[in-house]
Amino acid sequence: MSYTHLEYSEQERVAYITLNRPEKRNAFNEVLVKELAQAFAAAEKSGNVRVIVLRANGKVFCAGADLAYIQKLSNYTFEENLDDSQSLMRLFMQMQKLKKPIIAQVQGPALAGGCGLATVCDIVVSSDKAIFGYPEARIGFVAALVMVFLVRKIGEGRSRELLLTGKTITAEEANSYGLINAVTSPDELETAVKKYCEQLSTEVSGSSIAITKEILAKIQGMDLHNALEFAARMNAATRMTDDCKNGINAFLNKEQIKW
Repeated sequence: MSYTHLEYSEQERVAYITLNRPEKRNAFNEVLVKELAQAFAAAEKSGNVRVIVLRANGKVFCAGADLAYIQKLSNYTFEENLDDSQSLMRLFMQMQKLKKPIIAQVQGPALAGGCGLATVCDIVVSSDKAIFGYPEARIGFVAALVMVFLVRKIGEGRSRELLLTGKTITAEEANSYGLINAVTSPDELETAVKKYCEQLSTEVSGSSIAITKEILAKIQGMDLHNALEFAARMNAATRMTDDCKNGINAFLNKEQIKW
């Protein structure tokens, strides 16, 4: 499949989805949202892919929605805006439910919807030159969709601070908030991401990753009893998978297993 706003490639069990609008600071519009959904679907379907890396060309990871897109939305009816908002909602849900892990490789500013994209990824590795933030409130907007994921990720207190003030924070601050997972120099960023990719693709069961992501996506909205009941059923089902049987057999026989 050909794309106009992003690049897609597969190398060494990794799918690379690269935002490719550097002249627009990789800002997204309806086309990019649609193409991201298509690219994630292709990566999930591919038998050659174990890990997905979301990255960007240029100096900016993603500046959120582009100005032309925002201007157009301001003239939409409620129904048109709802339809557009739900397309982004579906993308975020797709990323959360994807059976393969998604790593965000953030080389520069990730702001507004761009920060949202990173937030929804499973693991975020950032350059120490990057900044993060949700400045929507400063233009009379609100980061409504990503708010749902942000609160789950870093808690209500930090989320309120970021969303209400609209301030930007450094990569080191984002790491201390729990928004991202690792900070490195720009020169070491790609190497750091590749180490995560190698670990996830060779040291961990793909089946276990898929089941773990499913449990994490579902238990958030459950009360304690239902969450534990669901977890028990998933635990039982996991024991019957080939990966679990092969892994236990290798462990008991003191054999190294490479996934």
